Amino acid sequence: MFKIDHATAADAAALTDLMHASSAYQGQYASILEGYVVTPDYLSRYAVLAARGPSGPVGFAALTDAELDLLFVADEAQGTGLGARLVRQILDVARENGLSEVRVVSHPPAVKFYERMGARQIGTVPPKPPKVSWSRPELVFSLDSWPMPGNDRAPARETAAGQGDRRRIRS
Repeated sequence: MFKIDHATAADAAALTDLMHASSAYQGQYASILEGYVVTPDYLSRYAVLAARGPSGPVGFAALTDAELDLLFVADEAQGTGLGARLVRQILDVARENGLSEVRVVSHPPAVKFYERMGARQIGTVPPKPPKVSWSRPELVFSLDSWPMPGNDRAPARETAAGQGDRRRIRS
C-alpha cells in the first residue's frame, strides 16, 4: 500500500528522478522532459501530492492553478490503481480550493486513462517545436459532474469549458 501526502522541498530530486525514469517518456516523447526539473520552489508554490512506498516516492501529481500539470507513477507501480488514487486526491484539492474544472494537457498515450477517470477531451494543443513535435490532447475534469466513489461534495461554482479558474492553488 502507498501513502499519499504533500510533497516537500526534500522530495524535489526524487520526484525529478521518478519523472525522468518513466518509460512513457522514452523515444519520441523524451524531448518534452529534457532539462525539466521539479524544484523545491515548484513544490512550495503548487499543490503536489507524493505517493510513497517503502523505498521512497513512487508517484506524484501536481495542480498548478486549475491544471493537472504533472502526473507520474513509477513503472513498477503502474496497474496498482495508484494513478487513479492520485487523480482523485488532487481533484479533491482542486475542489477544496473552489475550482469547478481542472484542465489536463495530456501525454497522447494517457488519454484513455484520463477519460476512464471522467475527463472529457475539449481540444488539441498544437505542437511547439523543437521540444514538442506532436499535438497533445486537451481534456477537462468538470468537477460538478465528476462523481467518483467517496467524492460527493459539489464545487462552489462553474467556469466555462476549458477555461478553468486561474486562481492560485493552496496546498
